[in-house]
Amino acid sequence: MKAFYSDHFVLPLPSGHRFPMEKYSRLRELVGTLPHLELLEAPPASDTQILYAHDPHYLLKVIKGNLSADEQKEIGFPWTEKMVERSRRSAGATIAAAKTATREGISGNLAGGTHHAYRNLGSGFCVFNDSAITARVLQKEINPKLKVAIIDLDVHQGNGTASILQHDASIFTLSIHGENNFPFKKESSDLDIGLPDGCDDQTYLQSLSQSLDQLDDRFHPDFVIYLAGADPHEGDRLGRLKLSNDGMRLRDAAVFEYALDRQIPVAFSMAGGYGKEIESTIAIHFQTIQTALQFQQRY
Repeated sequence: MKAFYSDHFVLPLPSGHRFPMEKYSRLRELVGTLPHLELLEAPPASDTQILYAHDPHYLLKVIKGNLSADEQKEIGFPWTEKMVERSRRSAGATIAAAKTATREGISGNLAGGTHHAYRNLGSGFCVFNDSAITARVLQKEINPKLKVAIIDLDVHQGNGTASILQHDASIFTLSIHGENNFPFKKESSDLDIGLPDGCDDQTYLQSLSQSLDQLDDRFHPDFVIYLAGADPHEGDRLGRLKLSNDGMRLRDAAVFEYALDRQIPVAFSMAGGYGKEIESTIAIHFQTIQTALQFQQRY
C-alpha cells in the first residue's frame, strides 16, 4: 500500500501553539517500520486543482500573503510561505492517494482531512479543503461521471466540505460528529449524525452502520474519501466522545469493509487528533494504517 507524507515541509508555529504538528513526522517514522507500506513524498496541488473547490481571490490572498490578521486568526496559523507550501502538499497528498487508490484499491495521506476550509476562507487549522479538491480532481482528471462519497468521521463536523459541495449531487457528504462540539454553527451535509457528549463504542458503531446503509440506499458511490479522525477517542482533549482503542479500530474496519464489499476504492486521510498525550493520537493513526493494510491485501 502507498501512503503520502508532507511533514518535512515544516510549518513553523510559535511556542505553546496547541496544534500537534509533531504528530505527523512521528507517525511517518512509526509507519515506516511496517512491511508492505511504501511511503512517498506528496506532490503539491496545483492552482488549477485548488480552484476546483476554492475561490480565485482566496487562493491569491493565500499565495501572496494578503490574508488579514482576522483571517489568519480564523485559520489558526500565522501566514508564511512554508504554510502555503505545506497546505499545497497536504492537499496534493490526498489527490495522489486517491489516484493511487483508483488503481490499487486503498491508499492514504498521513495528514489531510482539512475539512473546515470553505470556498473563500480558511478555518480551524485548515487552509485548503483537500477532500473537496480531491473529489473534483477525480471527476475532472479521471472520470467525469464518478460518484464520490466523503465519509467524514472526524469528531468535528466537516462544515467547509458541506458548504463547498452543498449543491453538487455527484458528491455525497456524510459527517458523524459531536453535536455539541466545534463548529458551533453547523452546515448541512447530505447526511449529518450529531452524537451526544460521552458517546460510547456501541452507540457510535450503530450510528455508523445505519449511516453506511443510508449511503448505499441514497447514492451508490464509485469512490470513497475517508477522514479517519483520531479525535472521537476517549483520550482526546477536544473530542468529548468516549470511543475506546478497539472502538476506533472497529470504526475504521467498518468503512474499509463497506468499500471492499462493493469493490469501491478508498483514499483516507488522518484528519484531527488532539490527545491529552500525543502518543495516544499517534497510536490511533498508526492503528488506522495497520487496518488499511489488512484490507488492501484483500482487494
